[in-house]
Amino acid sequence: MAVTIPQLMKLTQAELDDLFKQSSAGPIPNGEAEGTAIIAPGTELEGPAAKMIHLFAWQGKVFDAKKGELRNKILPIGMKAIIAKVYKDKSWFDGNECIVLDYSKTSLVARWIRDEIRLVGDGVYLGIVYWGKKKLIDFALKFPKQK
Repeated sequence: MAVTIPQLMKLTQAELDDLFKQSSAGPIPNGEAEGTAIIAPGTELEGPAAKMIHLFAWQGKVFDAKKGELRNKILPIGMKAIIAKVYKDKSWFDGNECIVLDYSKTSLVARWIRDEIRLVGDGVYLGIVYWGKKKLIDFALKFPKQK
């Protein structure tokens, strides 16, 4: 089932979890992706919360597949900061392959953070954010169509 960001925003937490489990890792992405935080899945708060986070905190990620790393676009100015290593490994969520965004050796401020992403649509990845081994929130990344 290929999904879009608006469809993801309407799913419940259980539906997001099922979609992540049913999806394959897909290729390690390259380039700039628009990010959407999913912190109140399936509720009326989801849309406004995602917009506030996007405006003031986090706009997305910029991947360099050849280097195996990324930078987050943060703050209202879209500053590229907070580097992560990017590689495929087993998911903490279900043990199947995913793409890991690992901040443990690249960032002082985010060293306890690990993200996992899987391809769920045309240029759309669904992600999970962990603090330590505790699942915090979900997020989505949308890459522009490749020519």
